[in-house]
Amino acid sequence: MITVNLDVILAKRKISSAVLAEKIGITQANLSILKTGKAKAIRFSTLESICRELNCQPGEILSFEED
Repeated sequence: MITVNLDVILAKRKISSAVLAEKIGITQANLSILKTGKAKAIRFSTLESICRELNCQPGEILSFEED
């Protein structure tokens, strides 16, 4: 199972979801879907934008855990 740790990174960087969504050019609703782990996929361009804005690596946002 892939776990999304975006909320943890946002808290560490002290940035709100609304601000991040605006900076990377996606809706708050789509960012919320990603944050809650309900997304079925993520575009590499979106992942790249998130990593650029939060100064992090993809592995800090996404992790794999056995079911």
